[in-house]
Amino acid sequence: MNHNNNEEELEFINCLLDRLRQAGFNANGSHLQLVYVAPGAQHINTQNVYNNARQEPVKAQATDGVAQELPDVLRTPEAMALWQKAQRAGYVDEHYQPLLSRTQAALLADAMAERLGIKEKWKVFERLWNRKYMRNDYNLALTRKRSLDFQDKLKRLFG
Repeated sequence: MNHNNNEEELEFINCLLDRLRQAGFNANGSHLQLVYVAPGAQHINTQNVYNNARQEPVKAQATDGVAQELPDVLRTPEAMALWQKAQRAGYVDEHYQPLLSRTQAALLADAMAERLGIKEKWKVFERLWNRKYMRNDYNLALTRKRSLDFQDKLKRLFG
């Protein structure tokens, strides 16, 4: 795989993750981690994208290790109705953490933020889901037919 083409790598990783989840992959201690390294071997960021070592869903962690609460804009009655729909569809767990690829999670965040009128959507969801660069994930999603199909599913789900 050509390491200069991040889109192809992300597409491949997301495809693998989707297949692992669909297959109910359940090997003890299995995990997949992305390590971002800048030219000159400077470590930028490490992100766990799949971790099956824990039996419980992984919660978003603040820098002090404390699980984050839902922000006020995501705790309104309308927001809670959206969370319930997303949970029933299998898109988020009971801790409101995404069970989707990064690009699909960005589309979910966008759909919820649009419906709820959240202006700083990336800031809100990046903090909740302990992720960075969700705008980039969203932009990448818009270039894929499969992601656009998922966006249509979200429109039908959220009405």
